[in-house]
Amino acid sequence: MKDERDPLLGGSDNSLDTNEQQHLLARPDLRSSPENMIVDVGQENDSLVPGSRDDPTYGSSVNETYDPSMHRTLEHPTTNLDTMIHLLKGNIGTGILAMPDAFKNAGLYVGLFGTLLMGVICTHCMHMLVKCSHELCRRLQVPSLNFAEVCHRSFESGPIGLRRYSTLVRNLINMFLVITQLGFCCVYFVFVAANIREVVAHYYFDLDTRIYLLLLLIPMVLLNLVKNLKYLTPISLIAAFLTVAGLTCTFYYVLQDLPNTHTVKPFATWAQLPLYFGTAVYAFEGIGIVLPLENNMKTPEDFGGMTGVLNTGMVIVACLYTAVGFFGYLKYGEDVQGSITLNLPGDQFIAQLVRIMMALAIFFSYGLQFYVPISILSPSVKRRLHSEQAQLIGEYLMRVGLVVFTFLLAAMIPNLGAVISLVGAVSSSTLALIFPPLIEIVTFWPDGLGKHYWVLWKDIGIMMFGICGFVFGTYTSVAQIINPNLH
Repeated sequence: MKDERDPLLGGSDNSLDTNEQQHLLARPDLRSSPENMIVDVGQENDSLVPGSRDDPTYGSSVNETYDPSMHRTLEHPTTNLDTMIHLLKGNIGTGILAMPDAFKNAGLYVGLFGTLLMGVICTHCMHMLVKCSHELCRRLQVPSLNFAEVCHRSFESGPIGLRRYSTLVRNLINMFLVITQLGFCCVYFVFVAANIREVVAHYYFDLDTRIYLLLLLIPMVLLNLVKNLKYLTPISLIAAFLTVAGLTCTFYYVLQDLPNTHTVKPFATWAQLPLYFGTAVYAFEGIGIVLPLENNMKTPEDFGGMTGVLNTGMVIVACLYTAVGFFGYLKYGEDVQGSITLNLPGDQFIAQLVRIMMALAIFFSYGLQFYVPISILSPSVKRRLHSEQAQLIGEYLMRVGLVVFTFLLAAMIPNLGAVISLVGAVSSSTLALIFPPLIEIVTFWPDGLGKHYWVLWKDIGIMMFGICGFVFGTYTSVAQIINPNLH
């Protein structure tokens, strides 16, 4: 998974001169950090917003002809193939292994068509975000913006009544990014512990999952004391190789001796659907990587479009999720667990090896996931500490504290399926389904929303879908965490 991205720092203080703004908006080289994440730590304060409707240059020819991609300075721009690989890695993580459990909560055919529909909606929201970024870059005449900056700038240059909330929405984006990433870290903790427990229980003895969580704590802390992502890049490559190998072996087992489709439920109950929603939207977790990928492309014009990099990559992702969910649920039925690896036959060495490979892959990816909340939170910690030594100690203490925090959450909720569904319902739905349509409405209000405001109604529909999933998914996930036997 690809959320271990290097921060894209975008300053927003309008008191800065043009050179300083361009310096703050300069983007890091994607190659130096295989997974980039968007982080905004700037402070905003303005009277007249550049690019707003009050700006004398708004709507002028200079805004219309400004091409952000022509003003990007990249030492090592990524090719279309590079971007495709990063996009696939950014969307394929522990979520794909949980898709059979998602199908159990939806039914075979509801899961089949629902996952494809979810892929279409999430991909459309990614296109929305890129479109709004381009529009705002033209208005502001800056080369690139990150997720939080796009949201902030859309409100800042939008309707007058909403401008006061620009800083609030930027902080909300960063807050949900932190929640999402720490949630992923909790899932990683539980996933690694559960798979190691299965292997040890088969060959030696069985212990409670919390024991393995405790044994993992020290290695996790040591791994996350590494500050430079360059040292984690080889580990990330190993994790990617192990993930591919593990998924290949998993398909080998799942596709053998498949039962008839009549042996599983075609439709689940309405009460279970929120759990399906949470897991499915968790799986399509790549909304945060879209702008860094597009910003770092050698030919960014190839990113969008019907046959562009984004659509091609997301079709592959949606098909993989659907295949794993469909055949995994068909194979194991109601006995399917929160990770399909836990259903593999325990008496075969290859199956045990798959569990070890996937556990190692996820363990190695934890540090890269963890980099995102550190990037967002560390500037505020450093601002409160004056000496360089105090800042260093403060950052290390924060790293240890956050690892211990994710460990405690994982120990409190060792139910992997419920944790995944909760993280998806709370934070993934907010970032992937609620904010992108909101940003589009504010950015193009009131004249760019199509004939009869069809764009407005479309965006409101997507937002309502995301809000319903947020509310019902969160409620159902919490209820299952409190009472694991609840159906």
